[in-house]
Amino acid sequence: MDEYRSCRLCPNDCRIDRRNAEGICRQHDTVKIAWAGLHRGEEPPVSGEKGSGMIFFTGCPLHCQYCQNRQISGSDGENYGVEVTEEELAMIMLSLAHIGAHSLNLVTGTHFIPSIISALDIARADGFTLPVVWNSSGYESIHGLELIDPYIDLYLLDCKTLSQKTAKNFCRTSCYADAIIPVMDWIKKHHPCTDIGNLKGTLLRHLVFPGELESTYEFLRVFAADYKDSFFLSLMTQFVPPLGDVDFPHLSEDEYDSLVYLMEDLGIDNGFMQDQSDDDILWIPDFRKDVPFPQPFADPDPVFLSIKHRS
Repeated sequence: MDEYRSCRLCPNDCRIDRRNAEGICRQHDTVKIAWAGLHRGEEPPVSGEKGSGMIFFTGCPLHCQYCQNRQISGSDGENYGVEVTEEELAMIMLSLAHIGAHSLNLVTGTHFIPSIISALDIARADGFTLPVVWNSSGYESIHGLELIDPYIDLYLLDCKTLSQKTAKNFCRTSCYADAIIPVMDWIKKHHPCTDIGNLKGTLLRHLVFPGELESTYEFLRVFAADYKDSFFLSLMTQFVPPLGDVDFPHLSEDEYDSLVYLMEDLGIDNGFMQDQSDDDILWIPDFRKDVPFPQPFADPDPVFLSIKHRS
């Protein structure tokens, strides 16, 4: 595909010919996925009753130091996943719909946008009608967004931080903080209204990084000033270092309460906030397993499993 010849699908703008070499995302032009199935751990409107039909793509434009999906993101050199054709990707989409998925949830697909578009075209020609959720780090290029936007119903977008210092510490690049505002502004312009119940618009996620509470306070102030009338907010507190070898301070009850009070003061009442009791759930997946997540939360897609075990 032409888009892979000189890749500019993400803000890295590496212009690498991915038909012959890996981009900064550590992927070529052949789609690689790590898992597909029903997942019931997303925000309730996204999961529905049976679960969101999630497809986790291998590789990532970012290489966050403490990525919970480090087995597949490339953050520590791992690159786990299975290669699929666009036709097989379309088959998985159709299968997820068949087993009752409430939505199609495309996780970190930025670097495979051209192939995802082709697969969606194939699936829709065969009757696929699920709403499509773009589940992304927010580290996008406007060019990539313009390509995928006609296919997306709901943006489930991260805003990890607006601080260059925090971005450098946790995302391995201060550039994240510069890239995310243009992305949010572009989506706000093109999707000014949000109806989460019908999976339309934007649900913006923000994860509280340990020891970086001031960064979250600043994010909340900017969100209240510029985005609360256009986006829903999902504030998450479940940060866990994936290797368990870094002793980060745990968010205290007083700190948690301070976030609740600030949101009230800023008039942010459109969205979700993770209950502290959820912190006891081990959210770090093991993608080498057929069910990488805690059993109550996920069921694998049968077509994906047949592809995974075909060799």
